[in-house]
Amino acid sequence: MTPREVLRPLVRGSTWRRAVFLLLGGVLVLPYALLAAAFAQLLANDDVPRPAGAGLLLVGAVLAAVPVFLAGSRALEIAAARALLAVDLPEPAAGWRIDRETRLRSALWIALHLVTGGLVLFAAISAFPMALVFIAQQFGLDVGAADVDGLGPLAGRDPRWMTLTGVVLLVGLGYAVAGLGALAASMAPVLLGPSQGERLAALEARATRLAERNRLARELHDSVGHALTVATLQAGAARELLDADPEFARRALTAIEETSRHAMDDLDHVLGLLRETEAGARVPAGTAPQRTLTELDRLVADTRATGLAVHARVSGALADLPAAVSREGYRIVQEGLTNAARYGRGPVTLRVDVPPDGLEIELVNSLAGATGPPRDGRGLAASHGGGRGLDGMRERVLLLGGRITAGPADGRWLVRVQLPTPRGEPR
Repeated sequence: MTPREVLRPLVRGSTWRRAVFLLLGGVLVLPYALLAAAFAQLLANDDVPRPAGAGLLLVGAVLAAVPVFLAGSRALEIAAARALLAVDLPEPAAGWRIDRETRLRSALWIALHLVTGGLVLFAAISAFPMALVFIAQQFGLDVGAADVDGLGPLAGRDPRWMTLTGVVLLVGLGYAVAGLGALAASMAPVLLGPSQGERLAALEARATRLAERNRLARELHDSVGHALTVATLQAGAARELLDADPEFARRALTAIEETSRHAMDDLDHVLGLLRETEAGARVPAGTAPQRTLTELDRLVADTRATGLAVHARVSGALADLPAAVSREGYRIVQEGLTNAARYGRGPVTLRVDVPPDGLEIELVNSLAGATGPPRDGRGLAASHGGGRGLDGMRERVLLLGGRITAGPADGRWLVRVQLPTPRGEPR
């Protein structure tokens, strides 16, 4: 082992940060030390009645122990360990009430921090000045300590030995701080780490955030993607027929304007859900309503305006569907029509039925070059293009506990969806 490797723990930046962490514990233990000294003097005074002194001691002990068990103290220790010990500790779960085991582990950590910090602080204010005195005497500096009896066995010794002792004290203090800091860094995850309940709460919060992000991604893909597809197809048709049929071009431009306006409303609504204030509270989302199957006629009309023939048949009362089923059904139909307009050929047959136990949707359109059986249940074929849209349809169906069939069949593209009506929901 080279001298550089031996001295490396003393010059590392992590050692100095850990020293600050330990000294922080020493600073925090000072009020406890002053309180203990005050009670020692109080109990040593014969004029103070013993029962009164014992009662005050009990009250003082309780007041001194309470901060150690508080959740706020644990949060402060976690912040200090992350900043000074460079330990990757998660933030305490918001709204989670820590259990008894976590409180005990946290109290043990705080007690160890105070004790080790107090020892390091005592060594720093005692051994460190003494070492400097010893070293200063080697250089002939008069520090007024040569004749002091308080140096004990070192009094009157050769200054060279005293200098060596001072260097050993400094180096020993440095290694002690490095060792205690490394021990604290290794023990922090054990005593300050999250409990099983906190881990589950964090996983649930993360799953909720991911589900929300996926939902917003589906909304953006389906609404904005459909609007862009319709606008692109209408613009292309208007360009081709601008001279031959100006009236058609005018209707196409009007449809593009309306479709784009609806897309902007949907986009503003989704972005409003994503915005957050500095305090973490969400800004109220836009007022754009969530589209449901009650607007199916408008959706079909927009698709027909692109030049794609759509034969729609609806049976049952769409207005009686639960809101969640109606919203997801609208997005599924929208994505199916978008894919048919982008990748399909020929007319689209759309069937929407509302039986007593749920909602059934079927879209069929011609697809050149695609043969074979459709894939049923949990899987989706992607040969139709728009794989993300199909994944979004599958996610919507699975969230509602339904089933989906999507894929090529006999030269056609078939999408069949069955969504159940949740129990207890109004029809």
